[in-house]
Amino acid sequence: MSAAARRRGWREWLSPARAAVAAGWCLLSVAGVWLVQRLVRVSMIDVMVYRAAGWTVRTGGDLYSLRADGLPMTYPPFAGLLFVPLTWLDVGAMRTAATVANLLLAVAFAALSLRLVDRRPTVASALLLTALVVWCEPVWATLRYGQVNLLLAVLVLADLTCRADRRWAGVGIGIAAGIKLTPVLFVALLALAAFTTRGRGTPYLRRASVAAGTFAATVGVAALALPHDSVRYWTQDVFSPDRAGYAEEVANQSLRGVLARLTHSGDPGTLWLCVALAVALAGLAVAVGALTAGDRLPFAAAWAAVSCGVTALLVSPVSWTHHWVWAVPMTVLLVAEGVRRHDRRWVWGAAAAVLVFCSYALWALPHGRARPELHENPAQMLLAACYPLAGLAFLAVAGRVVTTALRTESPSPARAARSRAARLRSRTAGSRSPAGRAAKRRPAPRRSRSADSP
Repeated sequence: MSAAARRRGWREWLSPARAAVAAGWCLLSVAGVWLVQRLVRVSMIDVMVYRAAGWTVRTGGDLYSLRADGLPMTYPPFAGLLFVPLTWLDVGAMRTAATVANLLLAVAFAALSLRLVDRRPTVASALLLTALVVWCEPVWATLRYGQVNLLLAVLVLADLTCRADRRWAGVGIGIAAGIKLTPVLFVALLALAAFTTRGRGTPYLRRASVAAGTFAATVGVAALALPHDSVRYWTQDVFSPDRAGYAEEVANQSLRGVLARLTHSGDPGTLWLCVALAVALAGLAVAVGALTAGDRLPFAAAWAAVSCGVTALLVSPVSWTHHWVWAVPMTVLLVAEGVRRHDRRWVWGAAAAVLVFCSYALWALPHGRARPELHENPAQMLLAACYPLAGLAFLAVAGRVVTTALRTESPSPARAARSRAARLRSRTAGSRSPAGRAAKRRPAPRRSRSADSP
């Protein structure tokens, strides 16, 4: 066997071996999470609300009058239809199924986060990233409460990372928006990108149309199945941000929560609306600029996706800590930029993100039914705003990166062809060196036909 064949054989063996080792670490980490959450007896309160919503739909009750452990249904009626299968299992089996589903979604989420910066992430890298992110506070809390955040992020990222010629790209974003309204901002992102590029050789108009059409279909299906609940939701409850909880709660990591704690008020009112509108416009501008920058911006899809996701979290009336799963692709992007630029400052930025989103520090602040958040001192306010501050810092960095890229001259087709040719020459430079020519002149060893035949 030649040396090249032996190397190929080792690579083929080592790749599954690496995946097996990574799977072992991933299973060990997941088992640790499962054990700790069983020891602390997590309530999985949100999935219990989902089950109650499904049961209400199944029995023909009033979806938006239900209370499960004092918590209401806050999602669109279409989500209530999707929650009906949760009633087919007893509570114990449903809790187990929800946890297993979220763990599998965590693997898919890790793989898609890597795909934003690497078109072909390995199985091993996705499993190793999963082993780490399940201990990240937003992902941990998603597992703890049985939330749908990982499902929504996977649906959105699957659309944003697929091939440009995929016919049904946008369906995932539309379904995600039908389950929860926050992903609607990604529909706006695609629509604005289509308007900016005038549809010239880009898939954004088709994807925006598919996403908007899918979202409209979810609204229509729910209206046919649940007419009373649909009317109530779209005319009343959608305009009641306080249904989800108190704005000042430390768990509310949106700009509205920050302003409520800053002003010692449960409702920051007009101030929040003005700030949220400004941040929404700025964040969307950054995301659209990244998505339309093309070859001028490495990891353009990653910058666009994370910027839009972070913007949605900042401007939402309520963004609980478990909504901030977008911290995972944010950190992956910062690390990838550090590697690409050979600049440690980006890696330090990623380390800071890990510190913010994996330290659980904000839970050391006073919180509870007595609403101590309305009496925080400046240091407590700063710690209580760590997620939004990290999001704003990321948008500031993204704005600078995108602006620099847009000011760069777009490479012409001829220049792009020359660049590809240069890369090809660099790959074959070894064969043109004296050693490479000598290797070419050296006759290959004879092999018997029987040895090569299958």
